[in-house]
Amino acid sequence: MERLKNNWITDGLIDFEYKKYLLLGYLKNVQKAFNKVELYPSLSDLIMHYENLLNIKKGQQEMKNKFPKQLHGLDMEKLAIIYKELIEDSGMMKEMEEIVEYSIPMFKNSLNEGKEIYEFVEEQCEFSPVGLLPLYVDEGYLLINNSSKTETNVYRYQMTFIQSANERFRGINTTLIAKLKRGVGQTFENLKSELISKFTDLPNPATFAIQAKMKFPFTPTLEPVAKRLLVRYVSTT
Repeated sequence: MERLKNNWITDGLIDFEYKKYLLLGYLKNVQKAFNKVELYPSLSDLIMHYENLLNIKKGQQEMKNKFPKQLHGLDMEKLAIIYKELIEDSGMMKEMEEIVEYSIPMFKNSLNEGKEIYEFVEEQCEFSPVGLLPLYVDEGYLLINNSSKTETNVYRYQMTFIQSANERFRGINTTLIAKLKRGVGQTFENLKSELISKFTDLPNPATFAIQAKMKFPFTPTLEPVAKRLLVRYVSTT
């Protein structure tokens, strides 16, 4: 899917009709992905663009508030002082405002749809620890099984901390180490035993399994949802 540039608002021609054309084309592609229940990278992109737009709108308002003003008159009825701005918005600023005001609800609608799909996928995922959990759960294995498929993707994970400007939150690094077949009667506990025998540096690993009740696109949907489920579980443990 063709992605929208991070700086699409300010990149190139600042023209409402042109930016509208870009936006509608992008959201049309996002809708196609959502129709196929493909969440990523569309959902994370939508969140990023939506937050950027809100920040731009906030910045525009702060700039307006800082414009020099002069006393223009006094409304005795409302007891309100009327100010006239000495600095009027330029044509480009007004064009930018129009683009931002149009884009915010468009992104919000697509974002809400993506979140609904995400919540549906999450509801279809059975998340469970495999065997007894050790006290240390920041490293271990994640087993993901897509619906009735016998193949299970096995990831080794390690929790990390990500520092943003205002907060510190959990992240995860994962490495696909195997795609294992599960025969009749073979359980996730059996797979965990095989992993312990093969990778002796983790003698008592935290292991989690996610079984999808429905078949979903793996890479753009089930895999990222599964990882977020794991991060949330470990963060609250």
